[in-house]
Amino acid sequence: MSSTIGMTPGRELEGKVALVTGGARNIGRAICRSLARGGASVMINANTSKAEADETRAMIEAAGGTAHVHVADVTDPAAVARLVEATVQRFGRIDILVNNAAIRAETPFAKITHAEWQRVIAIILDGAFLVTQACLPYLSRAGGAVVMIGGQTGHKGAASRAHVVAAKAGLAGFTKGLALDLAPMDITVNNVVPGTIDTVRGLPGAPPRPAHRTSLPPLGRRGEPEEIAAMVRMLCGPDARYLTGQTIHINGGGWLP
Repeated sequence: MSSTIGMTPGRELEGKVALVTGGARNIGRAICRSLARGGASVMINANTSKAEADETRAMIEAAGGTAHVHVADVTDPAAVARLVEATVQRFGRIDILVNNAAIRAETPFAKITHAEWQRVIAIILDGAFLVTQACLPYLSRAGGAVVMIGGQTGHKGAASRAHVVAAKAGLAGFTKGLALDLAPMDITVNNVVPGTIDTVRGLPGAPPRPAHRTSLPPLGRRGEPEEIAAMVRMLCGPDARYLTGQTIHINGGGWLP
């Protein structure tokens, strides 16, 4: 698969500022690079992957773009406030928010501890709430765009991932409610749901992909992170200003709602 997928020419995001949580690698990295390619200045948020976030920044800068890295835990309200403040201090505004921060957890339901349940919900769902609310004063001035990065398991289910399924399904509902609340401010809110994507899974020594991530969809291949990023970029641009409250599945036909 060509690495040029999703690399649409043009500078339709020129002058915009994007904050991307979980932007260090995989889909998050592709989103940061795509938004920068469209002309946006990008704040790359990471929590435990600063070195990879710095690599993403270097890639953007090598291509002539503008980016900065800020380490913050999206489950910590004070850290989120500092992240948003740092973005505005660095770039002067926030027009685009991509809530991509997530955690991969696979535990049979009977063995999920309350602490693990709370951690998964906090990173995926609470994080989206906290960062969106903190960005709202700036997004409302910009007529901005918010994009959630959902998960296919939140719609079709998956064994040993009850907490992740619940959190990703919550993002779809959050998208609908938020879209209605923010429409009067001319802020769009949408949810992009990747299917089986060709990503690096965890750190060296990580367990193999679970069964629901090894089978191929009808198109016969895994998706590329850049294909998800291309949809995110479109939703953040001028051609998607009448599109809000939607959950958009990009999965090669792997699940048809």
